[in-house]
Amino acid sequence: MKQTTISPVAWALMGLLALIWGGSFPSNRLALAEVGVLTTVAFRVLVGALVMWGVVWARGIALPRGRRIWAGFLGMGLLNNAIPFTLIVWGQTRIDSGLAAILNAATAILGVAVAAAVFRDERLGLRKGAGVLLGFTGVAIAIGIGALARFDPGSLGQLAVLGAALSYAFAGAFGRVTTRGMAPELAAAGMLSAAALVMVPAALLVEGVPSLDLAPATWGALAYLAVIATAGAYVLYYRVMQMAGAGNLSLVTLLVAPVAIVLGAVMFGEALPLRAYLGFALLAVGLIVIDGRIFRRRAALQKSRDPAAGQG
Repeated sequence: MKQTTISPVAWALMGLLALIWGGSFPSNRLALAEVGVLTTVAFRVLVGALVMWGVVWARGIALPRGRRIWAGFLGMGLLNNAIPFTLIVWGQTRIDSGLAAILNAATAILGVAVAAAVFRDERLGLRKGAGVLLGFTGVAIAIGIGALARFDPGSLGQLAVLGAALSYAFAGAFGRVTTRGMAPELAAAGMLSAAALVMVPAALLVEGVPSLDLAPATWGALAYLAVIATAGAYVLYYRVMQMAGAGNLSLVTLLVAPVAIVLGAVMFGEALPLRAYLGFALLAVGLIVIDGRIFRRRAALQKSRDPAAGQG
């Protein structure tokens, strides 16, 4: 059944999910003080996978059989974990965590665009097309046209985070086909395991065996990324989806960026340019237009005030 309303409990859980994911951006920055990009991602997906397999075992979910399913896990592990996590963490070596979160919010806009290109039942109408255009304009403003023209390290960092958002968008389309009818906990465990099979060897090859002599803050950041922002967030994500529906859940992307901005300012003294806030505001408007509920409510309100409207 399609969900059109969000209960107070669902709103509370969505707020908690936004806090968790918003905290992943400053946690990335903390981890990068002592750990390399690939090692940070490898730790996150490996430990996250172990936790999720514990959840699968505890809930008595049967393991899948067949090469096609495991090939699907590999595709999802690359598109939804290995590639975007790496691009975001690498991007954060060059841009502030708040800006990274703003650009990552483009995932919802890109997801609509990719779905429209892939699925016949997801075609863009006038309203959704306008929302996508507004969202892309917001992203361009947040980045700054001049910055793109220079292609300096900061610009490359922004493009990396946008690349992560695009990877998430393709993961959404890919997952719609490959994980249909599968227990969400199993899908999360499978794709995180596939991502770990890619990222752990890559991290060891490029960055070597990591040191265990890390500061408590670094260990805390790594543990947060793996246990809370990955495994815990997946469990909470699918719980909220059951309560509020996938369409409503997309609104979480509007809540994550402000959390990351505040945490970045408090923890690291980050100060974003005005264009970043303007761009995020326009991106948020684009997502609201795509969502469409504000227009449906307005039409319903007008109809209730004038029952004769639309009759002939």
